[in-house]
Amino acid sequence: MSRSRIIEIAVLAVLGVVLLYWTAAGHTGRGYYQVRPDGKTAKLSQTEARGRLSEIDRQELAAAVKQAGQATIRFSWPRTVGIWVSAFFTLAIMSFLYRDNAWYKVAEHTFVGMSAAYWMVYSFWTILVPNLAGKLFPRWVKLTLQPGLDLNQIAQELDLQSWLRWLVDYRWAADHPFQCHWWQLMNAFYWIPAILGIMLLWRLAPKGSWIARWPLAYLIGTTAGLKLVAFLGADFVAQISSTIVPLVQPSYDAQTGGLLWGQTIYLSVNNILVLLGVVCGVLYFFFSVEHRGLVGKASRVGIWVLMITFGAGFGYTVMGRIALLVGRFEFIVGDWLNLVPT
Repeated sequence: MSRSRIIEIAVLAVLGVVLLYWTAAGHTGRGYYQVRPDGKTAKLSQTEARGRLSEIDRQELAAAVKQAGQATIRFSWPRTVGIWVSAFFTLAIMSFLYRDNAWYKVAEHTFVGMSAAYWMVYSFWTILVPNLAGKLFPRWVKLTLQPGLDLNQIAQELDLQSWLRWLVDYRWAADHPFQCHWWQLMNAFYWIPAILGIMLLWRLAPKGSWIARWPLAYLIGTTAGLKLVAFLGADFVAQISSTIVPLVQPSYDAQTGGLLWGQTIYLSVNNILVLLGVVCGVLYFFFSVEHRGLVGKASRVGIWVLMITFGAGFGYTVMGRIALLVGRFEFIVGDWLNLVPT
């Protein structure tokens, strides 16, 4: 065993012993209790008040009892185990700051696996069931998977929107959802995405991967088209309209109608700086004219504008990550170790 590995194990062992001692002595770490109404007057026993609970915990439990009235304080194993498991995975992820290790890999693989499982289940119940199965077989979905599905509303929508309403009597199905035929509640248009989805699963077969290229190409094409339109409206056009502003923008008092010189100067200077920044930034990418003289100076200003913009965007991203890190530290010192009362 290498010297670095021995040092790592020794440090972890010392920290573990200290943590267990603090937890056993009641200085840090706490079990989680829950209040359950059961018709009995809740009282804190001497063991609960004297044992592993800190002063903050005793105050919280007393306040909970006073608020609940008729209730019983019980130790909650799920909450306690959950808080300790969360603390373990948090520290395992942070251990990567030292170096790559087995604990970090365990936490990483667990996170990836649970995320994939969560999004798979979430997509099944929020996308496949209501948006696909609920459109093709709504009566079966209502009886098995989604009892709150409104069959009358589905039939009414089909009567107004379906391109088969000249052939299928959807109006009668709206009044008799459980007596009509199964195809009278089916939106046949949704067979197209169902077939494309089945074709996409052929990607898992080695000899049928070419079948999955057709729905994949359709997904990429439609997504690119939809995102392009959304991007043009939300970013491109919005940015252009934000730069088309008056250079001098007067501001008036709503009550007296007098001119507010301070606000007017501020808005006017801001609009002028926006215009100059946009023009200089565009000139930096304008290569039809050699960047010399006035054009060269403006392009160099454009470089500064671009760097400030990229720096602000990067700083905003870092601030978001720091906020997540602060949340984890608050969890460790507050919820888990109880060093700082939450």
